[in-house]
Amino acid sequence: FLLIFITFICVSWMESQCRHTTGPRINNDRLYKFTYSTEVFIDRVKGLPEDSVGYRISSGVDVNLVWRNPNNDDDQLIQIMIKDVKIENVNECPAAKNIFKGKHSENIIGKEYLSALQRPVVLQWTRGKIKNFYSYKNEPAVIQNLKRGLASLFQIQLHSGAAREVDVSGKCNVTYHARESQVTKIKALGTCEIEKTGFTSHNELLDVSTKVTSATVYVLEDSFIKSVRAEENHVLSLNFRQATNAKIVSKQKLELKSTETGPRVIAGKQVASVINTLDSNYIAVALVAEPVKNECKNCPSISEHWQAIRKQLEPENLAKAEATRSFLSFIQNLREAKKEEILHILRSEKNEVLPQLVDAVTSAQTPASLEAMLEFLDFKNGSSSVLQERFLYACGFASHPNELLLKSLTNRLQGQIGNSEIRETVTIIIGALVKKLCDKGGCKLPAVVRAKKLILGGLDRAKKEDDVKMYLLAMKNALLPEAIPLLLKYAESGEGPISNIAATALQRYNTSFITSEVKETMNRIYHQNHKIYEKTLRITAAAIIFSNNPSYMEVKNLLLSIGELPLEMNKYMLSLVQDILRFEMPASKMIRKVLKDMVVHNYDRFSKTGSSSAYSGYVTRGPDASSTYSLDILYSGSGILRSSNMNILLFNKNAQLHASQVVIEAQGLESIIAASADEGEENLESFAGMSAILLDVQLRPVAFFQGYGDLMSKMFSATGDPMNVVKGLILLTDYSQVIQLQSGLKASAEFQGGLAIDISGGMEFSLWYRESKTSVKNRGAVVVVGNIFVDSFFVKAGMETSFETEATLNFISTVQFSEYPFLVCMQMDKIESPFRQYVTKYESLPSGKRYISRKGKVKLLAGSEYPLHQENSNMCRKVFSTQSDFSNSWF
Repeated sequence: FLLIFITFICVSWMESQCRHTTGPRINNDRLYKFTYSTEVFIDRVKGLPEDSVGYRISSGVDVNLVWRNPNNDDDQLIQIMIKDVKIENVNECPAAKNIFKGKHSENIIGKEYLSALQRPVVLQWTRGKIKNFYSYKNEPAVIQNLKRGLASLFQIQLHSGAAREVDVSGKCNVTYHARESQVTKIKALGTCEIEKTGFTSHNELLDVSTKVTSATVYVLEDSFIKSVRAEENHVLSLNFRQATNAKIVSKQKLELKSTETGPRVIAGKQVASVINTLDSNYIAVALVAEPVKNECKNCPSISEHWQAIRKQLEPENLAKAEATRSFLSFIQNLREAKKEEILHILRSEKNEVLPQLVDAVTSAQTPASLEAMLEFLDFKNGSSSVLQERFLYACGFASHPNELLLKSLTNRLQGQIGNSEIRETVTIIIGALVKKLCDKGGCKLPAVVRAKKLILGGLDRAKKEDDVKMYLLAMKNALLPEAIPLLLKYAESGEGPISNIAATALQRYNTSFITSEVKETMNRIYHQNHKIYEKTLRITAAAIIFSNNPSYMEVKNLLLSIGELPLEMNKYMLSLVQDILRFEMPASKMIRKVLKDMVVHNYDRFSKTGSSSAYSGYVTRGPDASSTYSLDILYSGSGILRSSNMNILLFNKNAQLHASQVVIEAQGLESIIAASADEGEENLESFAGMSAILLDVQLRPVAFFQGYGDLMSKMFSATGDPMNVVKGLILLTDYSQVIQLQSGLKASAEFQGGLAIDISGGMEFSLWYRESKTSVKNRGAVVVVGNIFVDSFFVKAGMETSFETEATLNFISTVQFSEYPFLVCMQMDKIESPFRQYVTKYESLPSGKRYISRKGKVKLLAGSEYPLHQENSNMCRKVFSTQSDFSNSWF
């Protein structure tokens, strides 16, 4: 009995080993006749199958055994030949929409390509795995890839388990599930190693997310393949608006129809000699797909394209969506242009559209476009600063900056620059590029190391106040962890603007970098332990403490200070605390805990009057992304604006983007109305200016006036026109990927989003009416275009999905200081704006025959005035009532 049991165990083990080591086999001297089809569908994610575009390539496939290893029955050479090729619509459609009607395969593919497609390939097939793929040299890549796609269906194992195998998609992780006569293969497409081209956007919120699946089901009969069905899905969607999406579905089907007598096998022991006997022109080639370069047919030259869109990019048209759409299309063409072609356009253009042309050329982000810009711009010449600044800002907003760009700007900074403002801008933008490259894991790149050393060392050695501010602004963009000690030093011991820049730089760091040392410094600044500080610096210190996990005692001390502060700062701090509680910010839990202490929470402390305020609210709330705004206004005790800070943040559950910040600051203006300055601000020079952050990039601040003489001069010559802070065209979303389909076809997915932006601000001051007014106007047009297509050279199918909108957001703050308490009215409103979406689907042949379907949807987004606190609404009614009284009175 024991002997029988042991024998049974041994036999079972041997059977198990056999199951795990043998693979499918093909019979000698038989020809297996299959039908084969591969099809591709392109549509929106929720589109109906019958509405998708695409095409089907169908054919017969003959498979036969060429050779079997005499020492291993599972080691085989099989020949696969495609025949009777047809190309047709993927869906049934009327004759008028059928671009393939009346077209034979040879007319569509071309005689040479069709002949190449029908030349057989040979696989060395060992236990179901493809060890070698033999084909002919110098075949067109698209044809060779189609053969690879068919051959890859023969990559199989007959037992369950995980493996890493190579096919047309690359080297991928796969999982097999085997039961009886069926095997299912799940391929993890995200793990596939294959040469990749393209790029993604720097900020995840502006990028495109993808979801991919791949499954292949084999049915076996008599140890050979009876049928194969494979399907893969690629879903792409814009992160901040998931409704802008696309879906690519690729299917393959191989079915055995019959077998018949086939060619005899070739005798031999070595694979190489058998292959040579079969056809000496065969060579072993990789099974992984090779790159295919898409060449644009009948596309306009770069000069023709520029002339066609030039009018849309004139300054008066910049706020329109058509300008942004033209900007995006021109970038696509610029990416194929040579340096000499780009230089020719730049040198032949007039001044009014040159800034927009500079935006487009720089945003192309190719070596040719960068070389053209650096050759075109003469940084030694200080008179062309407008174009130089547009180039530098476009570099700062780069969607996928590289080491070459940073190296080029660093070289310029260390060379001769004719304009001091341009030198400052170059330094600031170098900081922005360091941050972007570090975010992508490039902190140790030689150009990044050099740039970090340059700005860190520059700040450490700077003696002049302007140089210190310049390097601090670069640090505000770079956000280097190693810069924190320097920023703390300047925040605590610097003077005026220097301390402010250092503190606002610290405010931009992630919570993980705000250590106890940072918070201790901020507490010393706020509570003025060692010296007197300006109010603007103290409220920044308070904001840093509140935003970074404040302790019980930190919050308690901040709240206890209310009532002991200068009048308007009392009101501001009270408003800030109320805003944190109302908006449920992270610090709200700790504040509520502290407020249970009646020493802190009493009527005297929380009934302080004044006009300063802090308020936050939602611009939009949605499932994909939300947007918030915040308005912080601080006045001096005499009623003159001290600072106005407007922020707009975009965020979703994974990422955040500081879309914009506009800060207007004024100081030293009390002497104009014979008022007293607040404590610590008695000797400040008269100044008003504006600083902006756009798309996470700190821009160079601009001054309205500096010094009493400049103030008087501009007061008497003022036109009331706003000062431009930033104006131009910006590439927001920039996503381009080539997707290798397992059929052998390649899909291209491109999403570009552009923004035409015009931010201006101004400050008006009337001694006659004892009134000041600050305004910030944000005008812009946003266009996002997604183009997804499959181009096999002989047929192209695709879809373009897009949306566009034009918007204006105004912020106005009016102060009347004819009496105390003075009247303050803040207004933030959005103008009515259009929102348009389009979907275009197309199929085309090289002959020019095409099918196009267009659908669009337009709606009007209502204008609105964003709510602020009730106290502000009451004040605005009084301000407008007073203005009405003035207009009806005699001079």
